[in-house]
Order: sequence, then structure tokens, then C-alpha cells
Amino acid sequence: MELDIKTTLRNACQALLRPIALVLMRSGMTWKEFSDLSKTVFVSVASDEFGIRGRQTNVSRVSILTGISRKEIKRQRELIGAGAPPASSKTTDATRLLSGWHQDPLYTNSQGDPLPLAKQGAAPSFQSLFDVYGGDTPEQTLIRELLAANSVESDNEGRYVATRRYHMPADMDVGNIRFLGTNLHDHAQTLSNNLSGEGAPKRLEGFAVDDRIDPESVDKFHEFIDQKGEQFLEDVDEWLNRHRLDETDSKKTSPVRLGFGVYAIQGDLPKGTLS
Repeated sequence: MELDIKTTLRNACQALLRPIALVLMRSGMTWKEFSDLSKTVFVSVASDEFGIRGRQTNVSRVSILTGISRKEIKRQRELIGAGAPPASSKTTDATRLLSGWHQDPLYTNSQGDPLPLAKQGAAPSFQSLFDVYGGDTPEQTLIRELLAANSVESDNEGRYVATRRYHMPADMDVGNIRFLGTNLHDHAQTLSNNLSGEGAPKRLEGFAVDDRIDPESVDKFHEFIDQKGEQFLEDVDEWLNRHRLDETDSKKTSPVRLGFGVYAIQGDLPKGTLS
């Protein structure tokens, strides 16, 4: 049976969001924080991209497009105008506990740094900290998670020491996270441009993939694309440098951002998505 547009889109979103959700959870961001952020983005895009003759989209139409109430749209626009990040009312139990450890005067020293805490006993202890900030997660489960991620360590006296203000289940590099955002944005912008059918010139976007490759050829494949891809990107970089505006020219005309990206493909698509 032929799938309708919305079903196809939902399947595509599930495939798109899985690697993003993996990075978010490794970095300690909850679904609620992501939900709040996505609401702000929906309002921003609807406001900027669906207006008439270059004007900002009115509140009523933004509400129709996004399914968000008019009152909430006004609040979101105020946040966007102030440059404030969307506030989330829900974080992980681990991050809530670490935040309390860093902010509650009972658990900080005179310089505001988190105190080393005995595991048990009267406040200030880890047990008393957990009683206030631990949430629904069992204490031993929570401390195992914090220790495994190096968010908390044990010192020579057997006390717990906070090493992070926010729980990060896996070490993540800030620069690589920034690349995740910019690279996915650039690729998605090209796909969106090519799907819109609104008369914009099509941009080059393609891929070569096969799901019946001999597993013993994986290393050879990566050697092949590393060599070919690097050479092609060097050619692109050389072309861009030849057409780059100097400081004098930049004052006369507004520069345009251009580029080309390549990426390797390996692994199956998630179950339930379109292949």
C-alpha cells in the first residue's frame, strides 16, 4: 500500500532523530529539554518563513501552522527576541542532584565549590543530598551511573567528589557537537531546498550505497573513500580560495557562504523507516 505524505514524513523523522537522540542522551539532554527547544524552533521558523511580502507571520497563522497556542507563541517570541534559551522544567535526576550539589549552600564551601561528601550520615552527606535532589531513581542506581560517567569520583578518604555540574553519560567534544549542528543543518537545508518545489535552483545532493557488501571489504572501502574524498575536498577548497573576497571587496558587497560536504555511510537503517 502506498504511504501518504505524513506517514512517510513520520518515518523519515524517526530515522533522522535516532542519531540525534543518541548524541543528546550522551550529552545529558532530556526529551523534555529537546521538546522545549523544538517548540521554540517551530515558532521561529513559522514566524520567519511563512510571512507575506517579507513581513513576520502573524500569531494566528503561526498557531495554525505549529499547533501551539497563541499565548505560548507570544511567550516564545519574547524569549526569541531576548535571546533567551527555552527553560525546561524537567532535567535528569543525575543533573538535578549535581546542580543541587553546586548551588545549595549546605553542600558548598565559602568559595561556592561543591564539598566532598561522606557517603552516609547527617547533612552534608551524599545520602542527605540524594534525599533532597535524587528524584525517583534509586540511590545506588544513581551513584553507579554518576561514577561510571566520571561525573562523581571517590577521593582517598572514601568521600564522593563532584567533577561536573551537569551529568554527561559519555565524554563529548564541544567542537564535534558544534559540527553536528552545522553539518546536519547544511545537509538538511539542501534537502529541504530540493524538496520544496518552489522554484529555487536545485543543489547537488546524492549518495551511493549498497546493502549487500562483503564485510571483509569494509576497511578497503573506508581507505578508498578517505583517499578520494580528501582529494575532492582539497580541490573544492582550492576553488573556494580562488573566489574568496578580500577585505576591500567585502566592504563593497556581502559575501556568500558556499561549500560542499561528503560523509561515509555504514550500518542498517532503523527498523520501520523507509529504505
